[in-house]
Amino acid sequence: MRIGAYLYPWDVDGDPAAADRIAGLGLTEVTLAAAYHAVRAVTPFHPRHRIVTRDAAVYYRADPARWDGMRLRPPARDLAAADPGLAAADRAAPDPGAGDPAGSFERAAAALRSAGLSVTAWLVLTHNSRLAATGECAVRNAFGDVYPWALCAGSPDVREYTAMLAAEVAALPGVDAIELEACGWYGFEHGSAHDKTGSVAGPAGDDGLWLLSLCFCPVCSESYRSAGADPANLAAQVRAAADGGAALPDDAAALLDQARAAAAGRLLTGVLTAVRAAAPGRAVLVHSAPDPRSVGANPGYDPAQLCGPGGADGIMLACGNRATAADLVARTAAAAPPGARIAAVLQAVAGLGGQPQTLPAQAAAVRAAGATELRLYHAGLAAGGDLTAIRELCQAAVRP
Repeated sequence: MRIGAYLYPWDVDGDPAAADRIAGLGLTEVTLAAAYHAVRAVTPFHPRHRIVTRDAAVYYRADPARWDGMRLRPPARDLAAADPGLAAADRAAPDPGAGDPAGSFERAAAALRSAGLSVTAWLVLTHNSRLAATGECAVRNAFGDVYPWALCAGSPDVREYTAMLAAEVAALPGVDAIELEACGWYGFEHGSAHDKTGSVAGPAGDDGLWLLSLCFCPVCSESYRSAGADPANLAAQVRAAADGGAALPDDAAALLDQARAAAAGRLLTGVLTAVRAAAPGRAVLVHSAPDPRSVGANPGYDPAQLCGPGGADGIMLACGNRATAADLVARTAAAAPPGARIAAVLQAVAGLGGQPQTLPAQAAAVRAAGATELRLYHAGLAAGGDLTAIRELCQAAVRP
């Protein structure tokens, strides 16, 4: 069974022992971040740093000419770092704790491949607090609040950006596959600093997060108008439902579901088409959930459509909740077409709420439910005991 683990470039770049340490776990592959959201991460074994703090960024050497004229593009300092022809004053300032980020993906990937591991490039698409901060292409809820961490999946500029990003990374040498996170609707939930939202669902119950994730930016409002609804009236209905004053009418909910599914489908199709053109035959896996209203890192898609003709090669499922993981895998496997790869992502870090000592039981449960492979989150964040549990799981998987 294929077993992989997640890594950030700074987990490997600058640490001569890292690639062999990861390969020694018995993994078959790693999923390495090439474009990621803002993060503060621990690096327990790196010889030069312990805490890395990064804004949303790309970690490969982007081609500035490819992005010329596009409204959304990797932030200027990332492109400057990639262009040797620009003046030193225009270059990205290296992170004093993590080394120069430009090209760190390529350097880490080369080290991991030399240690015998295949490398999947990990891209986060619509979750970007640098590009969404202007508000021009960001999600705007029914109250008019802008989400400066979430790019709107309905925006043509966002579709162009995500397709270009995925194509550029897919064509990098040494990349064996592509893994797409937040490839669709991002929404309200966001692990931001000093978060004070509490139980935001409030009187709307389980629908609260979905209602607050509905977008009413100019592009989305026009899509609702084209579908026959008055955007202002629709937003008022959503506000009333979110505040618990009235249930959202069924016809309004259906219209929103259809418009949002169509927008997400256009974004997904654009990304997949761009990747196939840039790197024919390269496998593409999408972080998703079978609930069509799911938003965030694992946006909702019908598995039959997601992995249908012309679709992705597989689905990544967040299986950190032991109580629901097997059911999530079983529902997805039942709906997915034959041959689709179904990867269960297990939490392997105790410090992040995982239970590494139970990884064999978790793996057995999701395999029995239909998972074809496993991903472990996250080898770079793992302490010594977590790595031991990962190694034991991999050893058990290859025993006769």
